[in-house]
Amino acid sequence: MKSNAIKEKSYAFAVRVINLTRELRNRKVEAVLVNQLLKSGTSIAANVEEAVAGISKPEFSMKLSISYKEAKETDCWLRMLKDTGSISTKEFDSLYNDLEEILKILWAILKKTRMKNNEQ
Repeated sequence: MKSNAIKEKSYAFAVRVINLTRELRNRKVEAVLVNQLLKSGTSIAANVEEAVAGISKPEFSMKLSISYKEAKETDCWLRMLKDTGSISTKEFDSLYNDLEEILKILWAILKKTRMKNNEQ
């Protein structure tokens, strides 16, 4: 099976988010923040999977756009958790670096996809 960097990275990120949210629940961090991080952080990978399985190029682009938006939302929740002292700077930096890489990959794919769509 061919390697797919965004699938692998977004899935690994989702697993890290799941593990972090389990820990945050043990720390009694506000449930709303934890749940929002869990939803958006795992949605990135789920939408990437749907994009890859998409039937058409517009569907592929739409699902990747959703992944990008979910990644931006995850960025917001992670910053809130850091700024409220709910996660350490070390925890934040590690996850945030991975998230930034995912955002860059998604943006590059979306730009390329949009350019191809405009050429047709």
